Amino acid sequence: MQVGERMKTELLHVSPSDSVRTAWGLLREHQIRHLPVVEDGKLAGIITDRDIRLVFPSAITAGQREQDPHDALEKVSVQEIMSRPVVTVTSETPIADAARLFLERRIGGLPVVEGEHLVGIITRDDILAAFVEIMEARY
Repeated sequence: MQVGERMKTELLHVSPSDSVRTAWGLLREHQIRHLPVVEDGKLAGIITDRDIRLVFPSAITAGQREQDPHDALEKVSVQEIMSRPVVTVTSETPIADAARLFLERRIGGLPVVEGEHLVGIITRDDILAAFVEIMEARY
């Protein structure tokens, strides 16, 4: 089985100049954890819910300010906190190799690229679902 058989191709993405608040809104609205960052049609980075939580104003510091903590996220651009370079796979990558990358790199999502262009994304959940199907078929 290859990544192309399990990847999602209907993708949301942000640009490096978008605000972190915009990215946070997309992650929450669509209940996802990974957002590719695309610039001029090419993969430039990735931003995750964890990246945002790490910069989100804490309840302690937010109480000391008059400003809404979500407003602070409007002032930070995606490019300031996105991860790069990005670990990627192709649609021909075997699922087992992608799973190994998740374990070795301690990541939860892999953008799927053709050259520098984003064509999909595969997550830990996608791979886990593939392994469940394989195991159920064996028994």
